[in-house]
Amino acid sequence: MGEHVIVKNKKAYFNYEIIETFEAGIVLNGPEIKSIRAKETSINEAFILIRRGRVEILNMTIKKYEYATNIKLDPDRNRYLLLHKKELQKILKKIQLENLTLIPLRLYLKDNLAKLEIGLGRGKKNIDKRETIKKRDVERKIAKINKI
Repeated sequence: MGEHVIVKNKKAYFNYEIIETFEAGIVLNGPEIKSIRAKETSINEAFILIRRGRVEILNMTIKKYEYATNIKLDPDRNRYLLLHKKELQKILKKIQLENLTLIPLRLYLKDNLAKLEIGLGRGKKNIDKRETIKKRDVERKIAKINKI
């Protein structure tokens, strides 16, 4: 069936140099999957923590599904991410050794299951960000010239 991208974290690639990516499942309650399918979600302000051996995503917003009347869930509640033990150990080792950060990159549906692509990244400095902006401007100019 393939993948259907719901939301991308546009700032992630600008603010971080992504070294490695992983696919994680999300523990959802009730009608949250319906809100995700309706694209009523955001991961722009979200961040990932590892506490007590469990991976959590904080500040991920999933709006309340309008037709669900009896379920009252906080749209910004913490949600657990599902990873294999070996992946989690690999991530923990890299975070400790190389001082990396876990960043949510994109939320997508894969075979009707909500998946989150998370990346191990290193924060960019302002100089690197300026270089990224310059590259983007040059690519836009080239595309504009080729279009004409």
